[in-house]
Amino acid sequence: MQWTVGEIARALGARLTGDRRVELDGVASIAAASGRKLVFADDERQLKAALESAAGALIAGVFAENARSLKPLVVSAHPRLAFARAAELMAEQEERKPGIHSRALVAASAVIGSQATIDACAIVDEQATIGEQTSVGAGSFIAKGVIIGAECRIFPNVTIYPGTVVGKRVRIHSGAVLGSDGFGYVRDPATGRHVKFPQIGSLEVGDDVEIGANSTIDRGALESTLIGRGTKIDNLVHVGHNCRIGENVIIAAQTGVSGSVVIEDNVIVGGQVGIADHARIEKGVLLGAQCGVLPHKIVRGEGVAFWGTPARPLRKYLKSLAALASLGRDGD
Repeated sequence: MQWTVGEIARALGARLTGDRRVELDGVASIAAASGRKLVFADDERQLKAALESAAGALIAGVFAENARSLKPLVVSAHPRLAFARAAELMAEQEERKPGIHSRALVAASAVIGSQATIDACAIVDEQATIGEQTSVGAGSFIAKGVIIGAECRIFPNVTIYPGTVVGKRVRIHSGAVLGSDGFGYVRDPATGRHVKFPQIGSLEVGDDVEIGANSTIDRGALESTLIGRGTKIDNLVHVGHNCRIGENVIIAAQTGVSGSVVIEDNVIVGGQVGIADHARIEKGVLLGAQCGVLPHKIVRGEGVAFWGTPARPLRKYLKSLAALASLGRDGD
């Protein structure tokens, strides 16, 4: 879809200098840009490169207000955010014809909203609900009684178990499994065998959540696993049973969250973090890559970065590394 830079600036609520009639058809990096692409600059060094690039227009921060530019310049207090929103505006929407594919299997009792799309080989079981303008990708399985809200995108080969409720505008990528049994067993001392603890709870996923490819989120054991509005979960993440994930949480790839963990709003969890059972990560904490959080531990400090195993504030972690290094030198 073609946009003029003036239309983009108006949609972003940003100030524009230069020719507002310049047409753009997408975004690009500074190095790869061509004459119909939009780029962005986060700092003055990037600004110089953007101005010298082949891009048709650029977005930059307020530091660029007095820049001399032959290109249209969109000025925003948050250029990276503005660029992301511009990319959404200009993204070519995949044309999907609403309706049920002839090779899909949809139960008679399922409720399919208007303008919904069910692709080939998808299965929608009894009493499931698919919201308006939601698409279910090829080979996906939507189990009995599952509820999926409006404007969701379920990519191919997703499995959603019974007892799962998905909000509006949720994106679930290929290979994800939602609502499977949690990992809970009780050891029988008489026989040494492990007896499965009941896994009969539910899973509730809030609006505007994104769940990455091959991620798994378990249902609650007796109650619910909760994923809050706006949370973004990367590929290859596991969330155990009974967890409560707050709003606008970021969880990076290969993180494992054990059962009954609470992660409050606006937490950022780096890659390969391990969080043991019944831990609590309080609002606004940042867990760096490969952090380890011990069972029942409470991690608090809004805006504070934690590192290491067990997770400690970054300053303390660095001090301990320095102390260990000095011990090594003393022994030389």
